[in-house]
Amino acid sequence: MATHKFALSPWLKKVSYEEDSAAPFERRVPFAVAEEAVFVQMLRLERRRTERSGKQFMLVLISSEDFLAETGGMLINDVVAAISSSTRETDILGWYEQDVRLGLLMTEIGQADAATIKTIIQKISLAVQNAVSPEKYCRLTLMFRVFPQEMAKLSDNQGDFVLYPDLSKRHARKGHGPVLKRTMDIFGSLAALIAFLPAFAIIALLVKLTSKGPVLFCQKRVGQYGREFNFFKFRTMYVDNDSEIHREYVTKLIAGGTNLGQEKGVYKLVNDPRVTTLGRFLRKTSLDELPQFVNVLKNDMSLVGPRPPLPYEYERYKIWHKRRVLELKPGLTGLWQVEGRSRTTFDEMVRMDIKYASTSSLWVDLKILLQTPAAMFSGRGAC
Repeated sequence: MATHKFALSPWLKKVSYEEDSAAPFERRVPFAVAEEAVFVQMLRLERRRTERSGKQFMLVLISSEDFLAETGGMLINDVVAAISSSTRETDILGWYEQDVRLGLLMTEIGQADAATIKTIIQKISLAVQNAVSPEKYCRLTLMFRVFPQEMAKLSDNQGDFVLYPDLSKRHARKGHGPVLKRTMDIFGSLAALIAFLPAFAIIALLVKLTSKGPVLFCQKRVGQYGREFNFFKFRTMYVDNDSEIHREYVTKLIAGGTNLGQEKGVYKLVNDPRVTTLGRFLRKTSLDELPQFVNVLKNDMSLVGPRPPLPYEYERYKIWHKRRVLELKPGLTGLWQVEGRSRTTFDEMVRMDIKYASTSSLWVDLKILLQTPAAMFSGRGAC
C-alpha cells in the first residue's frame, strides 16, 4: 500500500490518497481542502455577498474524534471523496477547525425552500454514510446551517457562532478587553448615577408637573443577538400616543437611507406632536437618556456601542444591517452620537457601528465618552 502526496499551493492542501497495489489503475481521486484561515475567510466573504444579494448559502460541518486518531487520514480521505463527489464545482471544502472539523461551503443555493434544503441535507448525509463504516459514521457529527435564515434566530442561538468563526476569533484575540470594558461599564454607570442624582430628582419633578403620566418610560428594545430587554428613558411624550408616525418614519428611512439632516425632507420628524415641550429640551440635550445608566448596570447595555433599535425597526433591517446587533452589546453612546447623529443616513450610521465593532478598544471607548458631553449639550445633529 503506497501513499502519494501532491505539491501544494500556499493556501490549498491536497489530501493524500492511497493506491491499492492489487488494483494499480484504480486510484482514489485527490481533492483540494483549503486550510483553516482560507476557509474561514471564504465563509466571511460569502456572508458579505449574501448580506447584499439575499441569495442563501449552506454551511456543512463534519467533525469526529477519529480525525485526530492514527487512522484518521483514511477516514478524512473517505469523507472528502464522498462530499466532493456529491457537490458542485463552485462549492468550497476546507478545514473549519484545522484537523478537527471539516467544512463545506455550498455557495448560492438561491432561494431554496425547506424541501430543497432537506433534500441537500439528505444527499450529503447519505453520501458520507455510504463512504464509511457504520461504526465510524456513528462517531461523525454533521451540522447544517443556512444563511441568512440562521441570523433571524439569533435570539434563540446566542452562543451559536458557527457561521461567524472570524468574529469568535476576533473576540478571543481581545484577551482582557471584554473584562475591562465591563468593569468600566459598572464603575462608570455607578459613578454617573451618583453624580446625576440631583438631575434625576429635578427632571423627574419637571416631567411630573408638566404632563400627565409616569416619570419613566419603559419600552422593549433589541439588544445583542436579537435579545429584547426593557429600555429606560425619562418620558418625553404624552401618554397614549400613536406610534404609527414613527413606524412610517423608520420604514422610509431604512428603505431609502435618506439624509436625516434635511429639515424639509419627507423622512424628517419635525415638530412631532407626541413630544411635550419639556420633552423637546430633554431630547435635544439627551438628558432623557440618563436612566439608561441602569440598563448599563444591569448588563443589557454598555457605555459605548450601537444604539438599540425598536423591535419593529429591527424587523425592517436588511440582512447586513443586523450586524450592528450581532457584534456588540448596544451602548448609551457611540460613534454615531459623537460624529454624525441625525446628520447621517441610516446606512452610514450602520457602517459607523460596524467600524466601531472592528476597531473597539478601551482607548476608543474613552475617546468617545470624552466627546459625548459636547455632542449632548450642543444638540448638534439631535432629533
